[in-house]
Order: sequence, then C-alpha cells, then structure tokens
Amino acid sequence: MSEPDLQDIVGQDEAIARLQRYMRGGRAPHAMLFEGPDGVGRRTTAVALAKGLLCHSPRGVERSPSAGQPAHGAFIANCGRCDDCRMMAAGTHPDFHPIYKELARYHDDPDVRGRVMQELGIEVIRSFLIAPAGLTSARGKGKVFVVLEAELMSGAAQNALLKTLEEPPSDVTIILVCQRLDSLLPTTLSRCAAVRFGPLPRQFVKDRLMETGVDQEQAEFWTSFTDGSLGRAIELAGRDMYPVKCKLVDKLAEGGGGLGEQFSETADKLAAAEVSQTKKSQGADLSKTLASRRAAGLMLELIAGAYRDALVLVTGCGSLAANADQAPAVEAIAGRFSAGTLAGIIESLSRYEQLLWRNVSPRLVWDNVALTCASGQGPDL
Repeated sequence: MSEPDLQDIVGQDEAIARLQRYMRGGRAPHAMLFEGPDGVGRRTTAVALAKGLLCHSPRGVERSPSAGQPAHGAFIANCGRCDDCRMMAAGTHPDFHPIYKELARYHDDPDVRGRVMQELGIEVIRSFLIAPAGLTSARGKGKVFVVLEAELMSGAAQNALLKTLEEPPSDVTIILVCQRLDSLLPTTLSRCAAVRFGPLPRQFVKDRLMETGVDQEQAEFWTSFTDGSLGRAIELAGRDMYPVKCKLVDKLAEGGGGLGEQFSETADKLAAAEVSQTKKSQGADLSKTLASRRAAGLMLELIAGAYRDALVLVTGCGSLAANADQAPAVEAIAGRFSAGTLAGIIESLSRYEQLLWRNVSPRLVWDNVALTCASGQGPDL
C-alpha cells in the first residue's frame, strides 16, 4: 500500500494545519521535530511532507472533511503526476533521504558495517546526512532528510549535526522523528521547530485493527493499551502478544511465587524473537541489549496496566480500561492492595524500566519486580 499524501493524513489536524501554514508561506523551517507517541503518523506525515516539498507542480486541493479541513486558505499538496511524485511513490527519489540506524551496514568502513544496531551513531549521521546535505540536489527542488528514531542518536551524533541544523544549505529540510524528547540534547531541541502529534481517535484505531483481521476483544485491548497509537497496536497484535499479556495478568492475579524467573524468561523470549525478526526482515543484526530493553519495557508496561486498572477499581474513579477482558483477574489484584500501595507499585515499575536502561542486571531487576508485584514493596537496588 502506497504512502498517503499530506491531505490524506487523519487524526492529526493541528499538526497538519501547522505544516500547511509552512507550505502556504512558501518555506518550511529548515529543521523540524515531529514529536509524539509511536505509531500515530509522525513518519507517514514526514514522508507526505517530503512529497509536497519535492514536487515540481504542487497544487491546491480540497481536503476530505473526514480528515479535517485547514482553518483557511487552499490546501497545498503534491500533484501525484510529475516525475518527482512518481519517484517518491517508487521509493527512488534521489533527494529524499530517510536516516535510520540500520544504514550502518552500508557504511564504507567495514568496522561500522560489522556493528550490531543499538544507537544511531555519528558515523551514520556524518556519511548519510551531513555529507550529502552539502551537495547539490539532483532534481533542483532541494533535499529532505527524515531522521527516524531520532531519540537513538548518540550524543556525539547530535553534536556533529548541530551546525547542519543551525546553518543548513538553503534548500535542505531536516525532519527529526522522535518519541522521547528527554533523550535529545537541549542544543538539538533549540534548533528545531517542534510539531506535536497526539494520539489517534480510539474508534478509528479499533476499526483499523479489525479491518486487518484482529478480533474485537483484542482490538479493544490494544486500542486502549496503546492509547491511540495505530502503528504500535498493529505491530503488537501482529507479534501475537495478546496471549503473553493474558498470561502475565493471570499470574499477577494468582500472586504466587516464581514470578521473577517467569518475567525474566518471557522477556528473554521476546527479545530473541525481535532479534530474529529483524534479521529476517532487514538482514541486519539488532543489538541484544537494545532488544532486551525494549522487551522489558513492553512487559513492564503490560504489568503496570494491570495495576493501573486495579487502582481504578479500588478508587472507583472511572471504569476498567485496558484489561476489561480480564476483569476477574484485575479484581483479584485490587482485592490485595490499597489505593496508595497500587500507586506505589505503578511508580516502582517505571523506576525499574529506568534501571534496565542503565545496565542494571536484568535478573536482579526482575526479582525486584516480582517482589513489588507480590508485596507492594519498592525497589531494593
């Protein structure tokens, strides 16, 4: 399925309206930061904007009412017919440059090519962004660089990029797609025009999930769990994570022993599966450390969701959200803890994720997670 054009992006009216003001003004900022949750259309919008910037015959169009109409003025879109639009559709435009950590395997240096993927390093930024940004555009309409997972840029990579962000060639546009702003240096943030992307409407996400073949119960869970992130919901449903989630919540409800070992084993299996899938789909080696951190983060998020729903039951504030499909299990968890203890557990789970990213022993962390889930006791690390 081809990438949508800018006027077809749904659920991000404020972001699209801002980009349209840039387009109508005839000049987009040379550096932009598309910030927001994963899977809500940041990358898709960046590609759509690139189409408009590189098109040789942009046109004014009427935007679909279902997608939201700009406040005023014509909606500027790519024509979809010129050679540039055809090349963008085919993924062969010479002036469109997606930047991602996996580009390391195409680097001239064999040492760089041989590294596993963990961060977006300075070698990739220098070779695939900074150097080509200084060259003349092939098609005469400028160049667009889209840095995916910009939060994975190393400090050295960000520092190397600062001059290009601040004083790029006049025809260069750089878009950083980022989920976690706290991972970017203040000097990086200050040089970019921020465009905020919010969660998508939940009914829209649920409907799209069911259109892909996900049953209603799973669709409702992933819609709530991902808080309006269609891309993430589709990814997790496609990875068959629902049975893993159900088993985790049931174990938490039982409150028995051996949780630490089970948590650790499940996280290891999820990490190994991601490494294998990355190798199969991209032909590249994903860092086991990065895969382990991502798997652990997902598990801790699933666990926290169960305790968050239990807190809702105990306080009577609202109704069950994500885990309504396992209401008896959530009720069992709620029956063991006070509202204050449940809030403390949720806070501790967030702390455990931070510890895992700081290279604390995963097994030690999981043993502490199990202790916290069983007793409400905080981190002992």
